[in-house]
Amino acid sequence: MLSKILNTDLNEQMVVWRHHLHRHPELSFEERLTSDYIASVLISKDIKIHRGLAGTGIVATIRGEKSGPVIGLRADMDALPITELNTFDYKSVHEGKMHACGHDGHSAMLLGAAVFLKENNNFSGTVHFIFQPAEEGGGGGRVMIEEGLFELFPCQAVYGMHNWPGLKKGCFAIHDNEVMAAVDTLDINVKGRGGHAAMPDQCIDPIVSSSQIINALHSIVSRNIKPTDSAVLSITAINAGSAYNVIPNDVKIKGTL
Repeated sequence: MLSKILNTDLNEQMVVWRHHLHRHPELSFEERLTSDYIASVLISKDIKIHRGLAGTGIVATIRGEKSGPVIGLRADMDALPITELNTFDYKSVHEGKMHACGHDGHSAMLLGAAVFLKENNNFSGTVHFIFQPAEEGGGGGRVMIEEGLFELFPCQAVYGMHNWPGLKKGCFAIHDNEVMAAVDTLDINVKGRGGHAAMPDQCIDPIVSSSQIINALHSIVSRNIKPTDSAVLSITAINAGSAYNVIPNDVKIKGTL
């Protein structure tokens, strides 16, 4: 099947779709223009679509020539709040927004799969193509389910994927159990009592306390998680004070688990 796609007009069209989506990134639950563009491509190929789940979500459906399993193929649509520094002609036109996680590519690939199966429907079964908003911490998939995704489009199985730039070109990486991790965010506010840096004895220094907290947090995975399980805890931001000679009142710590 891949040989039918490579070096074809569809392959070239997928590049065009991806470049357009990359040029016009939108954040979680704000993917209105992205959703409109994807819908326009699907409609132009006479593919039946349903819109509105989780606001900007789209589900397209293609039925094969024969009855058979019903599966879902899923891709995400949202971008990240990052300023793009690339200089190629399809760089982001929205300051502070960028498809830095590859969801433009995911959406283009799912569009390609839909168009290919529309033009080659000699298969058994039904495929629902799920374009999900708000993957980047917004819980868009959960909202689609809560709003009736699988009541409207029952699936016996749903398949998704994520690009991996470090993987050798032309390879797919699969294995049993978990592949990509879910994530929770950590927000810690350490409250102390600030004062002059020359008189730390009269303060409750939240920076010293925070450093001990951070070291303890980093021991959780190595000392509290089974070696056969997978977990990653990273502290990614520490904010405290602004002066050389003042111990601050509090420290804010952020991280992911």
